[in-house]
Amino acid sequence: MDTKTLFSGMALAFGAYASFSISDAFSKLLAGQLDPFEVAFSGGLFGFLILPFIRRSGESYLDIVRPQKWGMWLLRAGCVFVATAASVEAFMLLPMPEAFSLMFLMPLFVTILSVLLLKEKVTFWAWLAVVLGFAGVLIVLRPGFRELHWGHLCALVAAFANAGSVIAYRLADQERTRLSLFGSSLIGPLVGNGLLMGLHAQWPATLTAWVYLFGYGFLAALGQLMMMMATARAPANRVALPQYSQMVWGVALSYLVFHQSLDVWTFVGIIVLMSSGVLNWVRQKIRYERMAVKELLARRKARKAGRAGQLVR
Repeated sequence: MDTKTLFSGMALAFGAYASFSISDAFSKLLAGQLDPFEVAFSGGLFGFLILPFIRRSGESYLDIVRPQKWGMWLLRAGCVFVATAASVEAFMLLPMPEAFSLMFLMPLFVTILSVLLLKEKVTFWAWLAVVLGFAGVLIVLRPGFRELHWGHLCALVAAFANAGSVIAYRLADQERTRLSLFGSSLIGPLVGNGLLMGLHAQWPATLTAWVYLFGYGFLAALGQLMMMMATARAPANRVALPQYSQMVWGVALSYLVFHQSLDVWTFVGIIVLMSSGVLNWVRQKIRYERMAVKELLARRKARKAGRAGQLVR
C-alpha cells in the first residue's frame, strides 16, 4: 500500500470521527426539546442518504432486508437500535468526555465476547490495553467519590450494544452484499426507535430544532460513509487509532459549546484512556507487520522451491 493511499485513508477516518463527534453534540443540543428516541430515529432515517454510495453495480436496494443470515442480521439490528437510543440519551444527560469515556469500554466488551462466543485467543498485551482503558474510565468517573446516574448507565449500555454489533458483524461476514450488512444498522434504529418515539413524539417546534435534528442525522450518515471509504484505503488497525480523536472533540465541544469545565482528574483519566488506545494500535501494528514478513518469506520460499524444481527438470 502506497503512502498517499494510506494517508487519505487516515484523513478520512479523522473526518469520520469528527462527524460522529459533532453529530453527538447536535443530539446533546436537542436535550429537553425532543424525545431521545425521536432523535435516534432521525439518525436511521438520514442513514438512507449514503445507500447510493454503498450500492454496487448489480445490487438491489431490497438487499438491505434480504440477508443470508437472518439471525445475525436481527441481532445486529437490535444492537444498533439499543446503541443509538442509549448513546443519544447519554449525550443528553452527561458531559461529552464522560459519555465518550464509558463508550470507549467497547474494546473491553468486544474482547470478552470474542473469547466467549468466537473462541478467539487474546494476547497478554491485548488484555493489558483493555485493563488500562478500564482504569482510565474509573479515573474519569471516580465511582464512590461522585454520584452515578441514568446517563452513565445509558453510556455503558451503548458500549455493550456496540460491542454486540461488532461481534454480529464478524459472524455475518459471509453476506453477499454490503447493503445486507448495512441494512441492519438502518432498519434496527428505524423500527425500534420509531415504535418507542410514538409514545412521546412531537413536531420540532423551532427552526433551530430542525437544524440540530438534521445536523445529527446527516453528520452521522456522513461519518458512516467516510468510515467505509477509509477502511477501503487503510488497514483496520490504522483506521481504528483516530477514534481517540473523538475524546479531543468531546473536550473541545464540552468547553466551547456547552461551557462545561473539566477537572484535573478527568484529564488524567482521558490521558490514561487514550494511552490504552495507542498501546492497542502499536500491538496491532507489530502483529500485522509480523504477518506481512511471514507472508513475504513464505512467498520467497515458494519461488525458490519452484526454481529448484525447474532446474531438476
